[in-house]
Order: sequence, then C-alpha cells, then structure tokens
Amino acid sequence: MNKIIYILLDGVGDRPDPRLNYITPLEAAYTPNLDLLARRGKSGLVYPVGKDISPESDIAVFNMLGYEFKEGYVGRGVIEAVGAGVNFKDGDLALRANFATIDEDMNILDRRAGRDLSSEEARILAESINRQVKLSYPKAHFEFLSTIAHRATLVIRVEGIVLSSNISNSDPAYTRFRGIGVAKVEKKVLRLQKVRALDDKFETRLSTDLVNEFTEKSIEILKNHPVNLSREKNGKKPANAILLRDAGNSLPKIKRLDEKYGLKFACLLDMPVERGIARLTGMVEIESGVINDYENKAKKVSELLESYDCVYVHIKGPDEPGHDGDAILKKKVIEEIDSNFFGNLLKLTNLDKVIIGVSADHSTPCQIKNHSADPVPLLVSGINITRDGTCRFTEKEASKGSLGTLKGAEVLPLIISLAKD
Repeated sequence: MNKIIYILLDGVGDRPDPRLNYITPLEAAYTPNLDLLARRGKSGLVYPVGKDISPESDIAVFNMLGYEFKEGYVGRGVIEAVGAGVNFKDGDLALRANFATIDEDMNILDRRAGRDLSSEEARILAESINRQVKLSYPKAHFEFLSTIAHRATLVIRVEGIVLSSNISNSDPAYTRFRGIGVAKVEKKVLRLQKVRALDDKFETRLSTDLVNEFTEKSIEILKNHPVNLSREKNGKKPANAILLRDAGNSLPKIKRLDEKYGLKFACLLDMPVERGIARLTGMVEIESGVINDYENKAKKVSELLESYDCVYVHIKGPDEPGHDGDAILKKKVIEEIDSNFFGNLLKLTNLDKVIIGVSADHSTPCQIKNHSADPVPLLVSGINITRDGTCRFTEKEASKGSLGTLKGAEVLPLIISLAKD
C-alpha cells in the first residue's frame, strides 16, 4: 500500500474573469509545481456534493472524504460545535454563527464585520453575550463560543426537551436542503432574517423562539459595546449582530475513516469546522500553525507521512479572495500556495513512493463572491499513475482528463484504489 497525500484547496475553482483577460485565477496563475503533478498524472472534474448544489465546506469535505448523507445531513452547526469543543449532545441545538455589521433597519452591511475582527475582540464580545443574555424559557441555557476572527458557534439546550433543527436561517446568504447548507446568489441588499419554524411542532416553535430571542438580545449587548465603539472610532465596521445558520440537533452516525478504509489518517487543519470533521471521522488532528505559512504545512505533511497512511490537508487560502471578489489576489494566493506549499512538498517527497490527490471542496467565483455549483478540478499523481496528457491544474484542462466527471464521494475511494495497485 502506497502512502497518500490528499489536498483540498478551499474555493480554488472559479469562472473566466474580465480582470484576468477572461480566464480563471487558476489559469492565470503561474503554478509550475501543480502543473508538474498534472503532467505526471491524470485529471478530471468533480461535483463535490452534486450537480446544481453550491455546497458549504463542511458537507463538501465530508463528501470528498467518501461520505454521502442520503438520509439527510446533521447541519454545519453541529460540526462547528464539535470542532469548538462544546460538549454537544443529541437534542441540543447547534448553529454556525458570524459576527456581522448591520444598520438600524437590519440591513446587513457586512456579513463578516469587515473581515478584520480579531479573535481577541470576538472573544471579549462573546464573553459579554454569555454573561448578559438570559433566555426567558425555563431551563433554557446556551453556550456562545467565538472561534477564529468573525466565526463563532451557538449551542442552545433545554433540560428535558429535544430541540428541533427544522428552522430557517437568520443569515440570508445561505439556505438549507435536507440539512445541507447551500449558498444563495447574494442580492445587493441583504437583511437580517427572523428565524422561522418549518413545521408546527412545539419543539420547532420553541427552537425558533429561542434563536430569535438570542439574536435580539445579543444585538442590544453589541450595540454600544466598548469593542465596537473602539472599532467605529478607528474607522472599522462594528460587530453588532450575530448571523445564524445551518441548525442541527444530533451527531452524525458515520463510520470512522480508519474503519471505512482500513488506513491510518491524519488531518492537518486550521479551522474549527475542519477540527469537527477530523473528530467525527476519527482522524488524528494536527494543528498546522499560521494559516498562510505554506512552507511549514509542507514540512509537517512530509513528517506525518512517516507515521500515517493518508495525510489530509485543507488549505484555506483561495476561498477568502473569492468571497471578496478579488480575482487578482486569488491568483496571487494560488501562486503562493504553488511555490511555498507544493514547491516544498515536492522537494521533501519522492513522487515514486506516494500518491498525491489535489482537488477542492467547492468553487468560489470572484464574480459572484460566493460558493457555486461549478465542478472543481482534480488531479491524481505519483507512483504507478498512468499519464493522460493533461498538463496544467486548471478547470479547462481538467475537463479533458481521463478521470472524467466524478461525484465527490467517489474521489477518495478512487485514490485509495490507485494507491493499492
């Protein structure tokens, strides 16, 4: 059995962009190392979750690890809560949260509070919310944890009651389909939504009331908080609202990866959602350090290969400029990843002894500033891989590859089968 390195580049896929002479950031980027892997291997396209689905990262990564949730998905809130270290139990209600900026009419000015909220500022704001917000329903409690920058998670529980996750989002940028968070095409003006019950059960109406009460009372705490007054004084957007989405009320019932494939897995991770996925799938969690320290990530991957059969790496870099609509920066980030991560990885790794798979969890086209349903490129390279003549890691070149078009859940099993040849 050959060792496997499996890399997902967050949001790397895109569409032809006028600022790049109508080619994608991947096509415009100078990526000699990724292209070397493509020339030495074979390529294809992948729909991470399915055609016409613009997935969030959590469900996309689960699929790219070989999991399909045909009976419905537990929701990103649960994954984030597990990753944040909350003692989540079935019957609790978990939601993914963003600190955001709103105006007096509840119009959302920035879903991420300017994307410059520090983790320390978020921690102080979260402490105030936990200390000062009291839910009115008897025996109702909550934990609100800030994680990284504008990201946070909310868990609500009521003693003796199984709360329902069949509720809508207050974050209007995402909707839900069988528990899966799906990105919507953002309108020019977004408004903070009241959460709605999607059935008439008591537990659902109670969940709705509790979430809306938390949101309203949090806004009152955040409105004149010293952190936000200081941010406004310094010309920054205040983090004066909490957007909530992707409710879940149970842990997923899935096999661990080692049981599923008979291999030892390690995960090099940055974000809470990745930590949650690692814990739920039984991967050994390895902190990667600074998010954009790609050279260090490459070194850690090489070291982990000594002890594990498969090292999974999630690289966040390309997604944020996609959300910000910055095609030039996205091209630059891709080039940095190619040079500092893949360049160093190839120096530290003998391609004749490993299989390397590279793909993405979803596309984040700069023109729409959100996830899309577009397929993402895939390359598989390394020992015993027959070359198919593709020569670059791009959307267009991958469409010519011999791997054809795959579903996300087919990718890792394919790579493992190739590693066994």
